[in-house]
Amino acid sequence: MSVAEPTGPTTALRKDAVGVVGILFFVLSAQAPLTGIVGAAALAVALGNGAGAPGAYLVVGLVIILFAVGFTTITRYVDSVGGFYALIRAGLGVSVARVGSWLALITYNTIQAAMYGLFGATASGLIARYLHVDVAWWVVVLATVALVYAFGRRNIEVGARVMAVLVSAEVAILLAFAIGVIARGSAPHGFDLTASFGPHAVTAGAPGIAVLFAIASMFGFESTAIYAGEAREPQRTVPRATYLSVSLIAVFFAFIMWVLISYYGAGAAQAAALDTLATDPGNFVLGPVSSVLGGWAADLTSVLLCTSLLAGLLAFHNIVNRYLHAMAEHDELPRRLCRTNRHQAPAVAAAVQSITVVLVMAWFMIGDKNPVATLFGWLSGQAVAALVVLYVLVSISIIRYFRSHRVHSNAWSTTVAPAVSVVLMLGELFIIVKNFQTLTGGSQTTCEVLLWSVPAVTLLGWLVSTAFKRRARSGAVEVAVETAA
Repeated sequence: MSVAEPTGPTTALRKDAVGVVGILFFVLSAQAPLTGIVGAAALAVALGNGAGAPGAYLVVGLVIILFAVGFTTITRYVDSVGGFYALIRAGLGVSVARVGSWLALITYNTIQAAMYGLFGATASGLIARYLHVDVAWWVVVLATVALVYAFGRRNIEVGARVMAVLVSAEVAILLAFAIGVIARGSAPHGFDLTASFGPHAVTAGAPGIAVLFAIASMFGFESTAIYAGEAREPQRTVPRATYLSVSLIAVFFAFIMWVLISYYGAGAAQAAALDTLATDPGNFVLGPVSSVLGGWAADLTSVLLCTSLLAGLLAFHNIVNRYLHAMAEHDELPRRLCRTNRHQAPAVAAAVQSITVVLVMAWFMIGDKNPVATLFGWLSGQAVAALVVLYVLVSISIIRYFRSHRVHSNAWSTTVAPAVSVVLMLGELFIIVKNFQTLTGGSQTTCEVLLWSVPAVTLLGWLVSTAFKRRARSGAVEVAVETAA
């Protein structure tokens, strides 16, 4: 007998809707493998540690796996619906959790806005090239916001299927390139592992810059927890999806970057990357792809770059929707935001998120700014900085939670790994702030505004959430008094 779907507004998300593979594709979509390679490879190699960039990606992957040890352990004991909000609340209390939830909203809204900038520039370029029609980047963006909103109103299985197809296509073209290089022996100086993964290679030049782009490329793995309320067997699904996503993306990025370095030659890769910065950094990847697979592959890769970005936009849209839903359920935002539709999707939150991201982009659209140099460059750096702060808060919360609740006896996963993670993440945060101007490409004033706006908006959001919570409590008291009377 089939179970009828709700016909009216509710607040419940769809249960048992997605498994390990579905969550994995949501996370990989947020990480947008093709976007990370085409958009960041030239910058990481040219401005960072040259041939040692692949090693930097592995190092960051290991740091994130270390963070994931405590992260996945606490999700076994704490209901992680609400993502960072729930995990920080468990160890550090409601007030700090509100800070975390607003930091998360800033992080995911800004990274989505940044990706819209790159998507608009790429898609409008493809339209002009193949259809011979000039369309402003912001027109493409507004149309895409409407498309993403439409998907956000549907149930989670639909989004998972769409993103599985898009992610599989972008991974396939990169693997085809890598296999082509290896099969043809295209590397002019052979395949030198030590030139990319040896300690001297990883620490050469400015490794901090490569680390920054590596963090940005792995953005979104932590979103596994946000889908716990819709996952099948979340106690097992969330940890498995987390470890799988981090391991796969770290190894995949390091491997593709190593193949790229091998294609150019370890001694020539940095100079080649620097040359592309003056014209189009994407050519650092698209050139070799075209050379190895043929001109058709470069064209296809450009199209897949758009679908990669679209998959990422869908993923971050879903993440923000569920943060808004969780905060509204805790009376820290208007209750209407936790309303779900007949698909049991957070439709009201989807509408608010779509409007919010348009408002974030409004200044760039009105001024018709360069979407890559400003919208993408500035906001992606801001999002990375905010995300690392969240990692620190979660790690501290994990330590506090397990000191107060003796429910897990393994000191490595409850204390040691989270403590080391705090130290390493604070080191990464220092590197990010120190190199923020290089990361974003903005002026000193712009960088200061971007950095200081994060605590300013977080504080404002905390005040808003506190006000809504007090109003909800006052209303509950009044109802109780009337009932008693």
